[in-house]
Amino acid sequence: MKPVAEAALAWGGVQAPPRLINERENAVFEARLNSGAHVALRLHRAGYQSREAVQSELIWTQALADKGFPCPRPVRSVAGDLVHCLASGQLASVVSWIDANPIGENGLAFEGTFAEHLALMRNLGQLIRRLHDLTDALDTSELVRPRWDLDGLLGETPHWGRFWENPSLTEMERSIVQNARENAAQQLFENKDLPEGLIHADLLQENVLRNADGLHIIDFDDSGFGYHFFDLGTALIQHAEHPQLDALSAALCDGYGAGHRYMPLFMTLRAMASAGWIMSRAAPDDPRQRFYAERLLRCAQTFSDR
Repeated sequence: MKPVAEAALAWGGVQAPPRLINERENAVFEARLNSGAHVALRLHRAGYQSREAVQSELIWTQALADKGFPCPRPVRSVAGDLVHCLASGQLASVVSWIDANPIGENGLAFEGTFAEHLALMRNLGQLIRRLHDLTDALDTSELVRPRWDLDGLLGETPHWGRFWENPSLTEMERSIVQNARENAAQQLFENKDLPEGLIHADLLQENVLRNADGLHIIDFDDSGFGYHFFDLGTALIQHAEHPQLDALSAALCDGYGAGHRYMPLFMTLRAMASAGWIMSRAAPDDPRQRFYAERLLRCAQTFSDR
């Protein structure tokens, strides 16, 4: 039996074959369960997150949804489980479907006016602040999630990989990246009072949806414990080459109510993580290796200039 069919049975079956909509860390399918529920069925990437970690993610998003936060709500299997283990050992989970479109996509220009783009960034900042405030009021001590702290970002074995070893970097560029890594670590060490907690950690435009009801956040698969401002840096990273980046950054931070002076640092931290992320997901000569490396070099230069 195919994994998606096996997973569907654990949730009581589907009315029609699920439709694949995304295949990155997870394979995500749109489906209508026999119960009538419109859902996203997720087949988790083997070995990426443990069952305990996936369950922790869903416990968190359940608590957020219960508080009225606009995010997918977990759907339990027929057996009452948040996570189902397939015969192959692969994990599956199901969350409610949100009928909305992404606010943007990497490499594509914003379709509205610049004033509308600024308003969107302010609204996103407000939503991220709400996410952090609601989460900080929860007891997350028993949840098992990765670390996006100083060691998880800049240690010898970062969560997404040793970004300074990206195969597309020249020796000179590696030296630049290492210097930026040392400077970033020093800033984080000197600013021990930076707010930390459970964060989304992957607030790219594709993971922020919009419809008539407003903005929604999806795909908490990379969430973990780390710096609040990392979520802001991630929300800005796809605008790193935008000529009005400073204005977009100010709008996002205005909405959030903090973080203005730290954005060059946290954009660089996200660029570092992404340059490590691609290393295990593409061949050494894949053009995406260079794309993320060049973005990191640009962010590192901006960071060093501030």
